[in-house]
Amino acid sequence: MAGNSRRRGAVRKQGTKKGAVVGSGGQRRKGLQGKGPTPKAENRYGHPAQRKAAAAAAKAEKQRAAHKKSADAPEIIAGRNPVVEALRAGVPATALYVALNIDTDDRVTEAVRDAADRGISLLEVPREELDRKTGGAVHQGLGLQVPPYEYAEPDELLAAARDSGDPPLLVALDGVTDPRNLGAVVRSAAAFGAHGVLLPRRRSAGMTAVAWRTSAGAAARLPIALATNLTRQLRAWAGEGLMIAGLDADGSVDIDSLDVATDPLVVVVGSEGRGLSRLVRETCDTTVSIPMASGVESLNASVAGAVLLSEVARRRRAVGRV
Repeated sequence: MAGNSRRRGAVRKQGTKKGAVVGSGGQRRKGLQGKGPTPKAENRYGHPAQRKAAAAAAKAEKQRAAHKKSADAPEIIAGRNPVVEALRAGVPATALYVALNIDTDDRVTEAVRDAADRGISLLEVPREELDRKTGGAVHQGLGLQVPPYEYAEPDELLAAARDSGDPPLLVALDGVTDPRNLGAVVRSAAAFGAHGVLLPRRRSAGMTAVAWRTSAGAAARLPIALATNLTRQLRAWAGEGLMIAGLDADGSVDIDSLDVATDPLVVVVGSEGRGLSRLVRETCDTTVSIPMASGVESLNASVAGAVLLSEVARRRRAVGRV
C-alpha cells in the first residue's frame, strides 16, 4: 500500500504532511530557484583556465616586485674603461670594488686614486664575488657601485634647453628596450649637443649598469627624463613650438632634406624591431629616412640616431658660421 513501503525516500516521518521526504526537489520553493549564469571558466575555482589565469597573475606580480626591487637597488658599472670614464665624468658612486690580486695598470691606479680623492669606499673582494655582483659581466677586476639613477622631469629638459641659449635639441626614445642601445643614444646625444633624453616610463630600457657603461659616463652630464605617456609629452612639446622629427625607414624626407634641423627640435628614435609606434608617428611633424646602399635593410636604432644627430649638429654649426 502506498505509504507503507520501506524504500528509502518513501517513508513518511511522523508529524509531517503527506508527501515524500527524501528525493524531492520541490520541498522548498528556493530549491527550484536558479543560481544565475555559469561563471566564466577563469572564475571557476579549480578549472584549468582559472589555474592558468592565477599563475599568470602571480608571475606578473613577481615581475612587478622584481622590477621595483631592481629599480631601488644600486647598479654596478663593470670594466676598467667604463669605471674610469664614469669617475672622470663625476658619476655619483658609493663604492669601488677591486678584485683581489688584480693585475694593476694605469686605469686601475687612476680609478683607485680618483675614488680615494672623492671619498668613495674602496672594497677588495674575491673575483668570484665581483662576478656575482656584476651578473657575470666582463669587469676586468673593477666594479663601481652607483645609486639608482635620478630621472629629471620632462619640463626640466625643455627649461634647461632654453636656458642654454641654443635652439632646443631633445632626443626621445620610443620603445627602445636594449640598455646598450639606450646608453649609445645617450652618448651620441651628449656628443652632438642635445640638451636631454626622454624615455617612456613603460616598455623601455632604463639607466641600468649596462646603459651606464655604454654611455661612457655621458648619463652623468646629460639629463634623462621619464614620460608617463610619450605621445602626450611630444604633443605638449609641439605646443611649445618644437618640431617633432621621427626616424623612419619610409620617412617623408631623407636626411639630406632635413630643413628643420636648425629649429627647436625633438628627434624621436624608434624601437629596435618595429620602429616608431603608430601614435608617435602620427604625432611627428616629419619623418626622416637615412639613404643607404642597396642590400642593407636598416641600421641599429642607436647608430641611426647617431647619424641623424650628427647631421643636425653639422647643419647647426654651418648656420653658426654664416
